[in-house]
Amino acid sequence: MLDLSEQPKDENIAICKKYLEKMAPLNLWLEMEIGITGGEEDGTDNTGVDNAALYTQPEDVYDVYKTLNDVSPNFSIAAAFGNIHGVYTPGNVRLHPELLGKHQAFVSEKTDKEKPLFLVFHGGSGSTKEEIKTAVHNGVVKMNVDTDTQFAYLVGIRDFVEKNNDYLQSQIGNPEGVDKPNKNFYDPRVWVREGEKTMAARVKEACRDLGNVDRL
Repeated sequence: MLDLSEQPKDENIAICKKYLEKMAPLNLWLEMEIGITGGEEDGTDNTGVDNAALYTQPEDVYDVYKTLNDVSPNFSIAAAFGNIHGVYTPGNVRLHPELLGKHQAFVSEKTDKEKPLFLVFHGGSGSTKEEIKTAVHNGVVKMNVDTDTQFAYLVGIRDFVEKNNDYLQSQIGNPEGVDKPNKNFYDPRVWVREGEKTMAARVKEACRDLGNVDRL
């Protein structure tokens, strides 16, 4: 993933092309971003960005495609359609995954290829099933759900701590007796595993949403 979305469009595309030229002989895949994902992530704050910047135009997507496709077909485009990093109250963000279909149609008309674009859904956490279904129908091959999986990981650990609180106050001594050891409860391998279980369940849910079950 090479995110140069805050750079001028021509500079973004030119740098991505240079990277892809180096990656192509190794048969590596490049994911690039055109248009800005709102919200805040990893120290980059786009919460105050102009709303228009959250929606990539078909012409910009085509400029990316024609430049990178001359180098290699192994690339995907994270085009913005109102995406926001993190989660949000329903109704506060307007995703328009149908715009991805317009990108496909625009580039298809230029290239005479059906669905020529491999698209990426950034800021997928908190999205509705219908939004995800529409995005996949329009060519999304990858969706980021970092915020949802982070919280899912926490849920398993949180629930374990709440359920076993009396066994986590000391190394020895619990409701079963003052001399009973608690190692089987405070051992990190135990409660970390609970987080892994709930996160794995969330990943499975995302795979079902994306139609990526029992498929290679």
